[in-house]
Amino acid sequence: MEFVKPTIEYGQLWPLFVVFGTACAGVLVEAFLPRRSRYVVQALLAGLGLTAALVGTALVGADLASLGDGVARGNLAMEGTLALDGPTVFLWGVILLFGIGGVMLFAERQLEGGVSAFAGQAAALPGTEAERQASTSGLDHTEVFPLMVFAVGGMMMFPAANDLLTMFVALEVLSLPLYLLCGLARRRRLLSQEAALKYFLLGAFSSGFFLYGVALVFGFAGSFEFAAINEAVRNDLGNRTLLLIGMGMLAVGLFFKVGAAPFQAWTPDVYQGAPTAVTAFMAAATKVAAFGAILRLFYVAFGADRWTWQPMMWVVAILTMVVGAVLAVAQTDVKRMLAYSSVAHTGFLLTGVLGVQSSTDLAIGQLTSLQAVLFYLVTYGFTTMGAFAVVTLVRDSGGEQTHLSRWAGLGKSSPLVAGVFAFFLLAMAGIPLTSGFIGKWAVFASALSAGAYPVVVVAILSSVVAAFFYVRVIRVMYFTEPTGEAATVTHPSILTAATIAVGAAVTLVLGVVPGPVLDLAARAGEFIR
Repeated sequence: MEFVKPTIEYGQLWPLFVVFGTACAGVLVEAFLPRRSRYVVQALLAGLGLTAALVGTALVGADLASLGDGVARGNLAMEGTLALDGPTVFLWGVILLFGIGGVMLFAERQLEGGVSAFAGQAAALPGTEAERQASTSGLDHTEVFPLMVFAVGGMMMFPAANDLLTMFVALEVLSLPLYLLCGLARRRRLLSQEAALKYFLLGAFSSGFFLYGVALVFGFAGSFEFAAINEAVRNDLGNRTLLLIGMGMLAVGLFFKVGAAPFQAWTPDVYQGAPTAVTAFMAAATKVAAFGAILRLFYVAFGADRWTWQPMMWVVAILTMVVGAVLAVAQTDVKRMLAYSSVAHTGFLLTGVLGVQSSTDLAIGQLTSLQAVLFYLVTYGFTTMGAFAVVTLVRDSGGEQTHLSRWAGLGKSSPLVAGVFAFFLLAMAGIPLTSGFIGKWAVFASALSAGAYPVVVVAILSSVVAAFFYVRVIRVMYFTEPTGEAATVTHPSILTAATIAVGAAVTLVLGVVPGPVLDLAARAGEFIR
């Protein structure tokens, strides 16, 4: 058997290689640099590497657009395993932006008195002398930076994968670093370790479902490639039972990553127990990558069988919105409330997935489902990252205070922070003049164009319920007097302050002038097949 040298399109894939190269360089820094020098080097290396990849992504996107009359077309790369098209480049850019924001939050040291929010020695048992010594000596896990960059690389591969095996590899590459990062909180060590263990175990089960689905779909189509699977579905080849069960198992693995019901049980515990900087990064970037993979899998591989998977998507979208909105009402912890809010927003995004795929099937001026979901991912990501960044500021001598009662009177003691957080909450509720309103309008309009009226009705009702618990937090901050010692706002460094400012600015600008990002999503075009 003759070996054929693979063709690698370095000129188009170099942003992805820069990200993985940065992560590998970070591992070498951990191995060879003295501990006292690692923090600055790791933070700068991660930030510069992701920035360089972002610039490269913009250049690659410009090259694609120049070949297609302003609309990005794309081509297959790495022997057909990766699809480099307009939606891929758009998602890469969004993921890298959230990755840079994650680096800034990870690098924050002023809130904890000169150390980061990450454990000094993760291997030390909570409450032991070893942990106390690691804490008092100011030890820091600086390997969180290469771990995060590895996760970003996996997130970039995930929506670009053009076959099931590559998608599975990307799923594991993005997931494994997050399992570790969730267990590295400096405070509340047991809660953090519980979150990491629960995330790992449930993630392993979901990966098993995904891999079993890969095997069944291969048994149906005889290929892992999306185009071949779509052709087999179109021609109704093979055992259709294998296709249906395999499709369902693949959906389980992907629905777990986005926190869709009934696979959302990990979300509140992990969001609460993980370091808040990790929660912010994970809530924003993981959802972008996972929804990109969902769109590519169901639009490209199973696009010819839309009437089979669409009822499943209807049920999951409705259940997710109802579960997220109703359970959020009962929460008294701000991070758990935002976690269930994330579940509800997953349902809103799935509503957009139900829309019409191709612009040729729509009237002029209407949004495709891909355009609507891409825009919603941008708006939600910046809003949620800014909201979790604000959560890191509300503290007392014991660290972050996330119980809702401790936020009473924050509007009087820290009006700026309370005002920014209230603005983020209103955006999540979909109040006009915020990006959340335009995002919900986009996905709802897209779903209506496909006739998904019952799902949109449930989405509107869920939005009304969600507005209740958002307004409740605002009421506590502005109209409730604190009982006992109230938490205060700690002044952050420029890193966290800039993350919050950018999130608030994007939330406001996209609520007033959404056109440029909507046009950018439209110019991204459609998935290549």
